[in-house]
Amino acid sequence: MDNEAETKSVVLAGVGGQGILLASGIVARAAMQAGYDVKTNEVHGMAQRGGSVVAQIRFGTKVYSPLVPMGTARVLGALEQTEALRYSGYLAKDGLAVVNAQTIVPVTVSMGAARYPENIEALLRNAFPRMIYLDAASKAVELGEIRTANIVLLGALSRGLDLQEAAWREAIASSVKEKFRDLNLKAFDIGRNFK
Repeated sequence: MDNEAETKSVVLAGVGGQGILLASGIVARAAMQAGYDVKTNEVHGMAQRGGSVVAQIRFGTKVYSPLVPMGTARVLGALEQTEALRYSGYLAKDGLAVVNAQTIVPVTVSMGAARYPENIEALLRNAFPRMIYLDAASKAVELGEIRTANIVLLGALSRGLDLQEAAWREAIASSVKEKFRDLNLKAFDIGRNFK
């Protein structure tokens, strides 16, 4: 069994099409760049249908399982607000939640079978004593590419993990096509420097 004191866990959540797979790959590569043993699980959910998606990444001296025990994640990154609430049980009491202030209305809500919470920001602030709440999608649009919202979120999330910035930058550079590297590195910087 791995040493929980040395193993760091990260949970990423969102909706299919938001780039959770790329984001989880970058977290894993950054941890590998820093010299850690890394385990990740497959992305679960209905990624192709706009359904809920979650990825788990664990890194440390020696990691035996990619599955994050409830209440142990150092960081929870969510690209959609209700997905942050859905997976809140994974976050440690002193963990950091990084939440994109974006609403994606699920099919159940648009069909009238459910309601989207009207007071979502208040619910998030109540659920997460340590939270970075940012509009990653708007920041990405300002860069001219909405698809970099996941990288903006990773920039903010990187502040909650003790991985060197150089490891993050190398992980991003090796995970995206060369023509998109500078754009994604700018997106990362926006998130990392978000106040």
